[in-house]
Amino acid sequence: MSESSSNPRKRAPGRPSGDGGTREAILDAARSLFGERGFEGASLRAIAGEAGVDPAMIRHFFDDKEGLFAATIADRTAIPERMFAAFLGPRDDVGRRLANAYLDVWEDDETGPMVKAMVRTALTSPKSADLVRELIQGKVAESVGEDTDPELPLRIALVGTHLLGLATARYLIGIEPVTRIERDDLVEVIAPVLKRYLTEPLG
Repeated sequence: MSESSSNPRKRAPGRPSGDGGTREAILDAARSLFGERGFEGASLRAIAGEAGVDPAMIRHFFDDKEGLFAATIADRTAIPERMFAAFLGPRDDVGRRLANAYLDVWEDDETGPMVKAMVRTALTSPKSADLVRELIQGKVAESVGEDTDPELPLRIALVGTHLLGLATARYLIGIEPVTRIERDDLVEVIAPVLKRYLTEPLG
């Protein structure tokens, strides 16, 4: 069945009117459809139909699909907040907190589908990869405040590549024995590595 012939779900009653209400309705619809269908499967027309708005309004607020996706991650999921919280607290335990927070967002029923869509999209769309990277780096920068460590960008990149590789092996591709290791044992393995990337000399 073509997209134009499908019947969008009815607009939920009580959505606020005006620019603010329209933007919020689009984000709500995007979160639902990106989570259900992934980035490629959720078209702008379907999202607009779910939100009860003209597709042109999506471009008005978010420019394009990648911009909408990044805004949905930032505004409609707990992913940034969970990752941000992992950096708060004693530095000695930052690796363990970060490992647990990262695994949580992958294994949670609410955030799991979105983070899977986020990673798959980042791997295939350079623009989406840039938007996701800016989001993550911005949250990390917020957490460290006025930290003037000149190696901070490299530290963030090392953490990101390590965690992305782990998630790809464990949750996307299914590489053994990464898929079989118990959650607690996995945290014990990766926490010291993450701590070193973030707090210890890299030279």
